[in-house]
Amino acid sequence: MSLNLFNTLTRAKDVFKPKKKNEVSLYTCGPTVYAAPHLGNLRTYIFEDLLKRTLLMNGYKVKHVMNITD
Repeated sequence: MSLNLFNTLTRAKDVFKPKKKNEVSLYTCGPTVYAAPHLGNLRTYIFEDLLKRTLLMNGYKVKHVMNITD
């Protein structure tokens, strides 16, 4: 089963092809901790978590890094 992601540049779905076979590096820009959290912050965590879980379920080894700006 292939994984398709929406490409905002071409406005079309593209088949996901990692640079290294079965390995994915995932970088997430984390929260800027300056005020109370809001729904916009939560969206980032939910999307990245679902993406990582989908990649893992499809057999990829995932290296996930998230920054926290203070």
